[in-house]
Amino acid sequence: MSNQSISAVSSSTTALLSCKCVRCRRGKMFKHSAFNVKQFMEMNDLCPNCGLRFEVEPGFFWGAMYISYAFTTGILIVSGVLVYFLLNDPEFWVYLVTVLSITFISIPWNFRYSRALMLYLFSSVSFDNKLSK
Repeated sequence: MSNQSISAVSSSTTALLSCKCVRCRRGKMFKHSAFNVKQFMEMNDLCPNCGLRFEVEPGFFWGAMYISYAFTTGILIVSGVLVYFLLNDPEFWVYLVTVLSITFISIPWNFRYSRALMLYLFSSVSFDNKLSK
């Protein structure tokens, strides 16, 4: 793999993890921080940098529910296994409280990354190097 292709993969991954625009990798997808409990779901309609409409077709982000479901399932399994091993098979209520707390706390990131992955993996929009400068 050449340095150029490694750089392109790295910047694509960084842009995805930062929830940046898929086309220019500079504009923010969301208006507020994930830590803003009341407004973490507010998404920009258009990219502030290149003007890309994030909802590339009506109902596009409905597919993100499947990604979110997979994330939630993974979070439940991993947190359940961690509770089992770290707390030496505690009582049921400890599992329930711990796993549900971890799942509830992860909601903002689950929401954001499921939408970002949907846009990056399943849209016809691709990176435009001219817009990234």
